[in-house]
Amino acid sequence: MNLNRIDLNLFAVFDAIYTAGSLTKAADVLCITQPAVSNSLARLREMLNDPLFVRTGHSMTPTPAAQNIIGPAREALGLLRKSVQESHTFDPATAEISYNFAARDLLEASIMPRLTARLQSIAPNITLTNYDISRSNIVSSMASGSLDFYADASSAFVDPHLCKQKIAEDRFVVIARRNHPALSQGLNLDTFLQLGHINISQRRTGAGPIDVALDRLNLKRRVVMRGQHFLTVPAVIVKTDLIACIPYHLAKHYECSIYELPFELAPVEYFLYWHVSADHDHAHMWLREQIEEVVTTFHPSTSQPSTSER
Repeated sequence: MNLNRIDLNLFAVFDAIYTAGSLTKAADVLCITQPAVSNSLARLREMLNDPLFVRTGHSMTPTPAAQNIIGPAREALGLLRKSVQESHTFDPATAEISYNFAARDLLEASIMPRLTARLQSIAPNITLTNYDISRSNIVSSMASGSLDFYADASSAFVDPHLCKQKIAEDRFVVIARRNHPALSQGLNLDTFLQLGHINISQRRTGAGPIDVALDRLNLKRRVVMRGQHFLTVPAVIVKTDLIACIPYHLAKHYECSIYELPFELAPVEYFLYWHVSADHDHAHMWLREQIEEVVTTFHPSTSQPSTSER
C-alpha cells in the first residue's frame, strides 16, 4: 500500500460508519451527503483491498479487517484532533515544546539568558536550543520544522516564505582595558584612529558599519585583529592596548571601560525571522510575545557620557 495515497478524511468516514452502523446515519453525523459517504467507502475499500463492511439487513457489519483497523484508526484520529485543539488552546504552564534558534553569539549572550529565565517561571517544560547554520539553509530548515527562529542584526534577509519583525535596537560603543594609558583624558576621534582595533565580522574581508561610517568622513581606523565573535573580544582587550567597537548591551557586562563613539553612527537593529507556516500558530505566537518582552531593555540609552562608564 502506498502511504502517499492515504487520505485521513477517509478514516473519519470509516469511523463514522463503524459507529453508526449505516451509511445514512454516518452521513448525518458527518454533515455530508450519503453519496459522498459511499464514495469515500469505495475509495477506502480499493485502497485497503477489503470490503470493510457487509450489509446485514439495514445495518453495515464490519469485516475482520475493519475490526482490526478501527482501534488504530480511532487512536490516530484522536491524536490529530488533540493536536488541532492544542494548537488553539496553548497552555505555556503545561506545554512541552523545544524551540530551535539560529542566532549570532551577541544575541545568544544577551537575549537567550533573559528568555530562559522568563520561561523557567511561566513555562518550565519549554526548552531552547541555539546553533549555527548557514544562511542558505535557513528557509529549508524552517520549512522542515527543524528551525523555529533566525535572529540577526540585518534586515536585508528577504524571502517570501519568511516573516520578519524588528525586536530590538542597540548602539555601538568603544571598550578598552581599564587604566588604558592613552585614554586617561577620555576618547576623542584622533585617539580613536591612532589606537589599534579589533574588528568583528563573519566575513574574511570587507567593511562593517564602523568602517562605512568612517569612510563617509574620509577616515580609516587601524585594524590589528579581525575575529568572528564578539564574545572573544574582552579576553584580548584586557591583555592589550587595543580597543573594539561592540554593542552596548554586551559591553556593559565586561570588566572594561566603555566610551561613546567619537562620531555619529546609526543604531544597530535586531530582527527575528520565522516561517510563514508558523505565523498563526498559537504556541509560536506566544513565544514571540515572550521574546518581545525580554528585549524591551534593548533601546539605546539617551545618556551619552563624555568619557567612560564602569
